[in-house]
Amino acid sequence: MNFSHDIIVRPIITEDSMAMVADKKYVFEVAKTATKPMIADAVEKIFGVKVAKVNTMNYMGKLRRRGNSPEGRTAAWKKAIVTLTGDSKTIEFFDGMM
Repeated sequence: MNFSHDIIVRPIITEDSMAMVADKKYVFEVAKTATKPMIADAVEKIFGVKVAKVNTMNYMGKLRRRGNSPEGRTAAWKKAIVTLTGDSKTIEFFDGMM
């Protein structure tokens, strides 16, 4: 069984993601194995809001070198953009960032 805090890894705080807060869209890094329904349930349970839709993107790790050693990759990760319903309240964590 997955717990909600295992699915939502961290919020992503960038200039672009903060601009989307006005449209009730919030950006999170999520677990690689998380599905859209799992992400929606986790956000609803953690923040007490209603989710309208979830968009996800998978990011492959970038190639990196450390001196003379062979090249490796940074960790791959998954990003989710969560859109809330119009009648839903906002997430207070992001309100303090604005």
